[in-house]
Amino acid sequence: MKVLVPVKRVVDYNVKVRVHADGSGVDLANVKMSMNPFDEIALEEAIRLKEKGVASEIVVVSIGVRQAQETLRTALAMGADRAILVEAAADVHQDIEPLAVAKLIAAVVREEQADLIIAGKQAIDNDMNATGQMLAALLGWGQATFASKLTIEDDTATVTREIDGGLQTIKVRLPAVVTADLRLNEPRYASLPNIMKAKKKPLEERTAADYGVDVSPRLTVIKTIEPANRKAGKKVGSVTELIAKLRDEAGVI
Repeated sequence: MKVLVPVKRVVDYNVKVRVHADGSGVDLANVKMSMNPFDEIALEEAIRLKEKGVASEIVVVSIGVRQAQETLRTALAMGADRAILVEAAADVHQDIEPLAVAKLIAAVVREEQADLIIAGKQAIDNDMNATGQMLAALLGWGQATFASKLTIEDDTATVTREIDGGLQTIKVRLPAVVTADLRLNEPRYASLPNIMKAKKKPLEERTAADYGVDVSPRLTVIKTIEPANRKAGKKVGSVTELIAKLRDEAGVI
């Protein structure tokens, strides 16, 4: 079984994001970038499937700028076998929209003849949570989103997924698209020997034009603003005072 894992280069989750003064977007100058955390979880699950003998090959693909090579090398160091970079952005400030990403990944999937796609449920930079669903629709495959447990048996994937009411277990026939939620697993760290080995693993470079996909944006960002600062809390001396403040000051009751 060949497993394909899409990975995205995003601002590291430990970094405090800054917004440009003119509200045009996020300031990416001298900011640490890393692999999207949900994609790390997806990759870890693919690696575990290979360790169990379920998967025979893991291919990672990234859509974006040339600097995403670093992200792909990290994926190779974790345990992926091959990497494909599809350059589809002129600079680091241009984010590729989910539909264009899904079209490009679908083209790679058809070329690679992958049997299973495991992707992060969403990217932490735009939080759109749309690529996996669009990809399944474009391929005509079944999908299982927000997976917290994945089991592969023959040509069927059993997925426990997180929903508002708790947990839901479904079965989908392969090939299929599975998107990983936070509790699916704990990603491993790449060891130094594997980091060195990753430098020799194949990394193929393509462009969006090679697949005939138009990546022109369909959305326009009007303005980006930072979240408002939270007001300091207040201590109250009694339940009566609490109720009064909730009614008179907060206006919630």
